[in-house]
Formats: sequence, structure tokens, C-alpha cells
Amino acid sequence: MTKGDKSGSILIVEDDEQAIELYTRLVSEGYCCFEAHSGPKAIERLNADPIDITILDMAIQNTSGTELLQSLVQKYPNTAIIATSDTVVPNVVIHCMKNGAQDYIIKPFDIESVIRSIEEVLRKRQIESMLKAYQAGLEGKVSEQAKRIRELFLHSIDALVTALEAKDAYTAGHSRRVYQIALTISQLMGFTAEESDDLCWGALLHDVGKIAIDPRVQNKPGKLSVEEYEQIMKHTQIGQRIVKTIANNNILNIIKYHHTRYDGKVASLTLDGEEITTGTRIVTLADAFDAMTSDRPYRKAFPIEEALLEVKRCSGTQFDPRVVEAFLQIPSQLLITLISNE
Repeated sequence: MTKGDKSGSILIVEDDEQAIELYTRLVSEGYCCFEAHSGPKAIERLNADPIDITILDMAIQNTSGTELLQSLVQKYPNTAIIATSDTVVPNVVIHCMKNGAQDYIIKPFDIESVIRSIEEVLRKRQIESMLKAYQAGLEGKVSEQAKRIRELFLHSIDALVTALEAKDAYTAGHSRRVYQIALTISQLMGFTAEESDDLCWGALLHDVGKIAIDPRVQNKPGKLSVEEYEQIMKHTQIGQRIVKTIANNNILNIIKYHHTRYDGKVASLTLDGEEITTGTRIVTLADAFDAMTSDRPYRKAFPIEEALLEVKRCSGTQFDPRVVEAFLQIPSQLLITLISNE
């Protein structure tokens, strides 16, 4: 190895006398140079030191130049390859370039052309490095902004849920229990992390529109009139409007349609051309199950066994059968823990 003043390290993979001339000239130009006289030696050197450019003789003895080129490109992506050969067949040149060579130089060497090629490749690498650094900086800023937005969103959710629970004694703990049940179902159904995030936020916010509903109607101990029922059901549209500026479409879908039955038989709700998501179907079941197993102003909580039978009975009508199947996989003891979580 000979060290020079110029930035850029060069590995010359050659096995003829012309390599000596090339090596000597590049050293005199101030480049940091290495030599390898075979494919294995080239790989040994690349494993030992980071190399900016490899000048590869495609006709090096006892080695397939094409295979070595492909191997170097795959194993050492940060090393640019300049292929050299005494072959001037266009298809060969094109083949080398397609397989990852940055340039192709015809022998016998024109030393000045080799140096120009090296300088061009190094300039390109410098530009690419600057672009990568710039992109990384942008991604860092975007990531930080996204993190901040997420924190603000979570604080907003917590504030809205807390305000709702403070207003309605029945609702206290309900949204958080629905969230826990829904999350457990989603895990059994193989949701991605992003899908689970939307589901959890939707579950926490599904009843937020009840902030605007008359508490005397919500807590009425007797049977609701048609008008009172319709007033309560407005919480789905109200909730959607409340969080529209801070929630995505998946979350809004949960809030707006969590009272829509699987068979669609809820006259007071229309789909407006939208498709109800699986996340919404999950919250529908979680919401109903927690309601059944909680004390209401007009009745006591159902025993868990009775609530489970009701879920099975309503599979395919009120509830999505796929969601019911996943829900029934939850162990009874875990369900008891989830619905007792305040």
C-alpha cells in the first residue's frame, strides 16, 4: 500500500505489467493505493480496508471477471467499480455497466483517461454522500416533528377521554376497557403496529361525542324514547367532528360507525359510500361486550358467561363473524381482568 494526499482509496486488481505503470502514476498523483493480483486477494483487501474505487481487470487470470464484478458489487456496495479490458465489443461494455460497473476503460491504458474516470467517480460519490446526509437530516427533522405531533395527539386524546369520563359516571373507565379488549382482539387477528395504533386511538375516542349529549338522557334509568335514542346516537357524528383535525380516516371510521351492525340494520346510520373497516368491527364488539358486562342506569351487569353467549348468538348479525371468532379465543380469566380494568 502507498498512501497519498488525495482523498480516495483505490484498489487495482490487475495481473500484468501495465498495472505497475498505473499503480505508479496514481501514487504520484497522491492517491492511496492498494494492489491485488487475483480475485481472492481483492476480496481479502476489501475485507481489510474500506475502498472507494476498485479498478478491475475483467480478464484477470483464473477468475471470471463477470462473476467477480457481481460479487464485489453485491458484497461491497460502498466501493465503486471501474472495469478495464482490451475488449471493445459493445455488448460486453453494456453487460459490465448493467452489472454495476461505474465506468469501463479500454486497454491499453490511457493514464489520463483513467485519472479522469477516477475523479469523476469520486465527484459522483461525494455528491451522493452529500445528498444522503441532506436526506438523513430531513428525515431526522420529519421524525422529530412526527414524534412531537404524536405526543400532542396523545395528550389531546387523554384530555378528551378524561373530560368525557368526568361528565358521565357510566362512561368512566369504559373507553379504556374497550381499548384493552379491542387491542387484544387485534393482536389475535394479526394486526400490524400501525393498524393497532389506529384501532387503539379509535377505541379510546369512540364515545367522545357524548360530551355534547344531555347527561339526563344518557343516564335515564328507564327505556329511551325514539327521540332520546336518536339524540344519543348523534354522538357518533359529533365525535367525528370533534376529532376530525387530529385523526386519520381509520380512526374517524371507528368513531362514526362503531354502532353499525354487521348486517347493516341500523336505520339511523348511513355509510355515505364508505366501507366499514375491520378495526371498526372490532370496536363494535368490544364496546357492546363492555356495555353488557357493566352496570347501566336501567340494569345490572350481565354475568360474563351470559355476555359470551350473547356475542355468539349475534355473530353474523350484529357482529362480524371473524371478529367473534378471534374474540372467543381470549381466555375467560383475561376477559375478566380486561373488563375490571378501570
